[in-house]
Amino acid sequence: MTEPQTTVLSLPATRPVGCPFDPPPELARIRERNPLTRMAFPDGHHGWLASGHAVVRAILADPRFSARAELLHSPLVDLGPLPPAPPGNFLNLDAPEHTRYRKLLAGKFTVRRMRLLAERVAQISTEHLDAIEHAGGPVDLVTSFAYPVPALTICELLGVPEVDRGRFQRLVADLVTKFNDPALSPDERLERGLIAFEAAQEYLRDLVTAKRATPADDLLSDLTRTDLTDLELAGVGVLLLIAGFDTAANMLALGTYVLLSRPEQLAAFRTAPDLADRAIEELMRYLTIAHTATRSALTDVELAGQVIKAGETVALSLQAADRDPTVFDRPDLLDLQRNAVGHLGFGYGPHQCLGQQLARVEMRTALTALTTRFPTLRLAVPADEIRTRANTLGVYGVPHLPVTW
Repeated sequence: MTEPQTTVLSLPATRPVGCPFDPPPELARIRERNPLTRMAFPDGHHGWLASGHAVVRAILADPRFSARAELLHSPLVDLGPLPPAPPGNFLNLDAPEHTRYRKLLAGKFTVRRMRLLAERVAQISTEHLDAIEHAGGPVDLVTSFAYPVPALTICELLGVPEVDRGRFQRLVADLVTKFNDPALSPDERLERGLIAFEAAQEYLRDLVTAKRATPADDLLSDLTRTDLTDLELAGVGVLLLIAGFDTAANMLALGTYVLLSRPEQLAAFRTAPDLADRAIEELMRYLTIAHTATRSALTDVELAGQVIKAGETVALSLQAADRDPTVFDRPDLLDLQRNAVGHLGFGYGPHQCLGQQLARVEMRTALTALTTRFPTLRLAVPADEIRTRANTLGVYGVPHLPVTW
């Protein structure tokens, strides 16, 4: 049994100047010293930081580690004691409750539904690219493309009526903005984010009532035929909204940004359509925008030469794990030809992203449409003027991306 050499005083968060796509370099140094080491959390809890690929993946797959919110300590900000997950939020539940939701939902992401959604993603992308071309550059790609494409895709998935889609997009934008607003303190972001969360849940409760009365061919209507209550259905809707929108929007924006910053990779993506699937996996690995997860030990667990005591929280650095040189050759290099199988961009284990196939469809369809429509697409401002941000939910991205062509 080895002892940790040091205690990490906080989760490294500062990225190197001029390298917005690279994790904080301190994470690599920690991973090299010890892939599982002690860490002090913002609320004073003393837990662990896992940064090696094998250790992170092992914890994500191990039922001895819990995802329940009330057992976790945030490695990002001091959130204080967290309440149990609200009904429908299976992301922060363990088996058997998590398994119940997961089984009900897994069968709804059918091949047919994914095919229909792929067609709609293509239509939505084309419509927004038409509007961008008509408006002329420069434009903010985040507000004109990266946000509306996944927002409207979620509308399709949940069956939001056409008449409500403007309101729904405002609810989505408000929900994400409040959790991310850099002008607010962490406490204020959480407070206002929860208000926006309740507004979204209220709309979805009304939508569930409408779906029960008049079901249609959408996921929410399908779920009204299960034993889920209206409150659970609204909670599932909000969870799919948060999980399916923020990450997808930031992947589209940040994926475009990194391709514009790597002309040779952009040329390869544009001229080799058969490369698209592999390229999306590599972008997921390289960017790992959902950069940190957390788990709490339910019992003492011996792992990587350490003993994690029951009740201790482990911060899982997915971004450090996806740059682990023992798994990926030259991991700090973006290589769209790479076989990035095994990356943790969609997580791993029982909580692996349920909508990952839809996310792949969105990324592949929207990025291909964008780079094909505008072959001379480029940043409209110097790269050092592009601001990035990481939110309290552990998602990394760009709030604005000015482009022209």
